[in-house]
Amino acid sequence: MDSPYAVLGVEADADDTEIERAYRRRVKEAHPDRGGSAEEFQRVRAAYEAATSGTAIPQSDVENGASGSREESPPEADDESHGDRTDRSDGERDGTGGERTPTNTRVEYLNYDAVADHGWEIDDPDLFEAASSADLDHADYGVFLAEPGETLLEAAEHRGFAWPFACRGGACANCAVAVVEGELDSTVDNVLTDDLVERGFRLSCIGRPVSETLRVIYNVKHLPGLDDLRLPADRFERARADD
Repeated sequence: MDSPYAVLGVEADADDTEIERAYRRRVKEAHPDRGGSAEEFQRVRAAYEAATSGTAIPQSDVENGASGSREESPPEADDESHGDRTDRSDGERDGTGGERTPTNTRVEYLNYDAVADHGWEIDDPDLFEAASSADLDHADYGVFLAEPGETLLEAAEHRGFAWPFACRGGACANCAVAVVEGELDSTVDNVLTDDLVERGFRLSCIGRPVSETLRVIYNVKHLPGLDDLRLPADRFERARADD
């Protein structure tokens, strides 16, 4: 069994920045849309969690059958680090006179493949109620909390989900979601037409939840109007390599 550091491709004494950079590289390589697998994606995510929490074991210790943890304390989370994923309550305060800090968003998600398989319609007002009663797999339907500042795609990935994406910059529709309830901040320029936006479609790679609750249908990239804006998973990487 490889140590978390080996999975991420870093040395056991790597600092937090190196671990973060390695994780972002490896999670793209392991993503099912990039030729990886769900199992490898989860393995990389678990390795990152272990490396940032201080519970990872160096490869030499793994080979010797030893157990232990990193000596240093886990890094504090900042805008680019995901070391602390504990849920915050709506009543959390910032300690400067009682003003409320930004709170988590409750995200209820549904896979469009499940919608199609059951013959449901995405504009059905009782769609999510039907999904909650259908005993769907956790990857197809469920709830997670998105932290302030996370894009919807980041929030899903940080909780172990492998949602579709390609460019991560608003230049394609691979990561598109249908927003059924709530709001995603999508002020960044992106490829979606005005008509698609009016119909409730947003890009999860740049959209940040800004409402207390959010209901989205992900994996809608093959719907009419979106399919034409989709990229093959590796085309964006090839284009960057040719620049």
